[in-house]
Amino acid sequence: MVQDLYVLMITAAVVSIIFKFLKQPVVLGYIVAGVLVGPNLFGETLVNEENVKAWGDIGVLFVLFCIGLEFRLKNLISSGKVAAIGAMTIILGMMAWGYLVGHDAGLDMINSLFLAGMLCMSSTTIVMKVIDEAGMSKERFVKGATSILIVEDVVAVVLMVLLSSIAIRHQFEGAELLNKVLVLAITLAVWFICGILIIPTLLRIVKKHLNDETLIILALGLCLGMVLTAEEAGFSSALGAFVMGSILAETVESHRIEKLMTPLKNVFAAIFFISVGMLINPASLVEYWESILWVCLVVIIGMILFGTLGCWWGGQTMRDSMLTSFSFVQIGEFSFIIASLGTSLGVLHPVIYPIIVASSVVTTFLTPYIMKAAVPCYNFLYKHAPGSLRAKIDRREQEIAAAETATVSDKVPLADKVRHAVRHTYITKRLVNLFIKNMSAHD
Repeated sequence: MVQDLYVLMITAAVVSIIFKFLKQPVVLGYIVAGVLVGPNLFGETLVNEENVKAWGDIGVLFVLFCIGLEFRLKNLISSGKVAAIGAMTIILGMMAWGYLVGHDAGLDMINSLFLAGMLCMSSTTIVMKVIDEAGMSKERFVKGATSILIVEDVVAVVLMVLLSSIAIRHQFEGAELLNKVLVLAITLAVWFICGILIIPTLLRIVKKHLNDETLIILALGLCLGMVLTAEEAGFSSALGAFVMGSILAETVESHRIEKLMTPLKNVFAAIFFISVGMLINPASLVEYWESILWVCLVVIIGMILFGTLGCWWGGQTMRDSMLTSFSFVQIGEFSFIIASLGTSLGVLHPVIYPIIVASSVVTTFLTPYIMKAAVPCYNFLYKHAPGSLRAKIDRREQEIAAAETATVSDKVPLADKVRHAVRHTYITKRLVNLFIKNMSAHD
């Protein structure tokens, strides 16, 4: 195990330094490092694949936990329209397109549905990593993008239930799906209500006894406890990690926990991307290159199209909509979960899994470059758009800017609000008294 970590860390460090020198995203360096240490390039692996996969799974949990720490529940509520409309437009649009692609390729109904499910989910881990490396984590579009990714992860849980039902019974069980949705909604509500009522209070009580070491141990314990709770409830472990991060984000120690978690998150996130790189088989890239290229084009074009439309319909500006959609152009981790589900049920065609894995790696590799093209593409669209469309784009930009200004101006200190209320009440009373006296004088 120590030897595995040594090989992973040294290889990742050397390759990432080279990629930094070449001014390329570090994520790509990690994937290349995975190819180098994996079993498919030189015929034998330099590390234990099971260990790397286990560490990579932990890395996903820590990354999502940290994303939850950075994202406040009130932000999800405030961007609810963008999250709901954007996510559903992407999911429904990509599933319809994915199903048509599968049907056109000669797949049966079940395999076409599984393929559609694999193509409709982006990777929260990769999107947030690419945004962070691009120095855009403070941009306005990030809040809406994160909200959409959260909704996608929740929908993915329901989608897996639906696909399982169809694969086993070869028919749609609406009652089972509705029951799963209700259980998920109730469970999330209970988690958030209990967590926000109990955990912040406990942290305030023991705050003076929490040094950095104790705080990080407590935070990790709470994270892993919620992960186990989510798994016992039949939901994704990643969802549990994110939920606990969101709960702790409402506490007074959120920024401190986030700072302490960053080094741990970076280490395990690197291992996760290395584990993705280890899945690449150069031979399969050659054998199925046409199918891989076609799937990549479907994902990239579909995500840009449906993502831009969904975010625009949800109320974002055109620039933010395109930045969001251009960052979603990869196949996410849930695709592997759905592929594994289909394989375990014995319904997934054996050729689909290697194509999806290779397409995921290729689209992950291309994501940073495609995202950099978002602003130039927006400028090109704006320059060549009809006058009516440009007017709508300008009007939406002005509306969002006005809403942001109003929000900032509403942030008045509590003391000033109290003084204003008292003053307003006093003035109102004086006006009423003067009015009564004036009426009495006339009488």
